[in-house]
Amino acid sequence: MDRGRRDLLKLAALTTLVGCAHVPPQPSQASPRDRKAIMRFQPLLTLRLTTAATQDIGAVPYGRRATFPITGGSFEGARLRGKVLPGGDDWTVKRSDGVLELDARLTLQTEDGVLIHTTFDGVRDDAAPGAPYFRTRFRFETADPKYVFLNHLLAVGSGEIHADGPVHVVEEIL
Repeated sequence: MDRGRRDLLKLAALTTLVGCAHVPPQPSQASPRDRKAIMRFQPLLTLRLTTAATQDIGAVPYGRRATFPITGGSFEGARLRGKVLPGGDDWTVKRSDGVLELDARLTLQTEDGVLIHTTFDGVRDDAAPGAPYFRTRFRFETADPKYVFLNHLLAVGSGEIHADGPVHVVEEIL
């Protein structure tokens, strides 16, 4: 066998060995790109809000500012239910492209009297294909051990505007 052919066979053998040594990543070793494929959701609650008349602040540097005072409402899920206390607000900005940016803070009170500070932000686009597009991101804070799981989660929601106020279907990201 001539030297060139022998070197070529050695190279082929080495390439085969290197290829066999590759082990696909296990789920615990998955790259960040692979992990997003396994993101799962679990229903958390449905939130119904009642609001007072809109407070139109007007044109500001970022768009048109308005607030929606939250006067009450209710929430219900498998692990918690109760009422929305008055005094929250949704500070919105309608951007020049027509998208409404949300920034809300409210207090939930569970059936057993526990208070939960809740914030959410999001976007609402009534002109999007398949409109309206209304998506939100929720965070919760509480001191009560029964509901402390809320302090450790991020949740996302899909909203709709009903005649009696906005409704958000909220899911926990697992």
